[in-house]
Amino acid sequence: MFTKHKSLLLAVLILIGSSHGSALRGAAIGLPELSEKSALCVDCHKKENKALYQQWGSSKHFRGNVGCYECHMANEGEPDAHIHYDELISTIVSPKDCARCHEKEVQEFASSHHAKAGRILGSLDNVLAEVVEGNRGMKTEGFPEGTSAAAVNGCWQCHGSQVKVLADGLLDAATWPNTGIGRLNPDGSEGSCSACHSRHSFSVAQARQPENCGKCHMGPDHPQIEIYNESKHGIAYHANKDKMNMDSPKWIPGEDYSVAPTCATCHMSATLTLPVTHDIGMRISWNNRPPVSIRPEVSDAKMNLPGKDVTWDVRRANMQNVCSSCHSKSWIDNWYIQYDGLIDLYNNKFAKPGLALYKATTPLRNPVKFSNPIDFTWFEIWHHEGRRARHGASMMGPDYTHWHGTYEVAKHFYTEFIPEIEELIEKGRTSQDVEKQQAADKLASLLEEILNTDDHKWIIGKMSPEEKAAREKAAQEFKARYNK
Repeated sequence: MFTKHKSLLLAVLILIGSSHGSALRGAAIGLPELSEKSALCVDCHKKENKALYQQWGSSKHFRGNVGCYECHMANEGEPDAHIHYDELISTIVSPKDCARCHEKEVQEFASSHHAKAGRILGSLDNVLAEVVEGNRGMKTEGFPEGTSAAAVNGCWQCHGSQVKVLADGLLDAATWPNTGIGRLNPDGSEGSCSACHSRHSFSVAQARQPENCGKCHMGPDHPQIEIYNESKHGIAYHANKDKMNMDSPKWIPGEDYSVAPTCATCHMSATLTLPVTHDIGMRISWNNRPPVSIRPEVSDAKMNLPGKDVTWDVRRANMQNVCSSCHSKSWIDNWYIQYDGLIDLYNNKFAKPGLALYKATTPLRNPVKFSNPIDFTWFEIWHHEGRRARHGASMMGPDYTHWHGTYEVAKHFYTEFIPEIEELIEKGRTSQDVEKQQAADKLASLLEEILNTDDHKWIIGKMSPEEKAAREKAAQEFKARYNK
């Protein structure tokens, strides 16, 4: 049952949570003393888990007398409640638990794409991990028929697992431990605050480090940490880490630091006129995740998120507010012209025609996903190479924009994607299936139409005389300039 002591404790926590909004309201105001129940927890954990105890001991939670029980307490009937040394607790501290003190932050987070990252469980990415790469060889009590170890150790650790609770209230090994940022928790909440605020120190300085985001934002399809390290921002940060004042409670660029931004600076942290936000989409003016880049309010509407009512230009103004801490208006305006130009190039030259062509191949492909070479080719063009180009431009990483991005997109569009389409056309036309013959003719017509546009006609030898002359003139000017 919910004891009188627990009711009083929760009332204190709720009172703290309703206080004036700092990022650590509970810790900033604090409880008058460490509760008896938390004191009992500490007596054991400081012997059994010394590192855990020390992490908590260096936290603001410690200084505010917010202990183990205040975060882990559970009520009878909760899905993952179990008895631990005569106390009813929950192993998982979910966003719903954190909201007892950090209501504003949790509400913002719940409105973000981060909180919805667990929805990858039904996406193409997870089909790859569960079927193409994986098998059902990993059997646990929660998955008696087995599940894929590739998904458990890969996708789910960043995006979040659907945590399964066993009969005794403990958690299934395939789904826990897990700090995926979109974790589907037993209490119905989505997300994991500890994905960024690593337990049990919950260090604000660590949360502000770019490496904190780099745990997930890395690799062939979203190499933000690599792009950041290549960029002028990342170079300045690594050269001046000791001047970043990461522990500052307010941490405002231009006041507390001025040498470089981190991921948190641009996407979350306060400026002189903007508050901290835990909805990382509120400063992003393009969503570069899908095959064709779209405005963020469009993707928010698909998920029915509150951001559907916040237009891209408002979000861009928020980001420009951050930029203006260090850059002039003309610098910012020109940079956005460059960025939008790259998105326009990718969308119109490769993404839109590529998507149209791929969809038109549907009647000619084996219907099983990733059973056709073209499935992998198109997936890597937009999901890996196209994202690298777009993310590279968004974060000023020229090598990722070009050599890891648009060069790879173009190379594979022309040397793999188009030839595979031509092969499907040939097979369809020689098929005995009339519907496939018709689909092949439609695909051939669409391909011809696309290849005859200004963007692509060079590949079929139809570059205009004016363009050829301009190319030749540029080459001659280059030689004249440097062959002296």
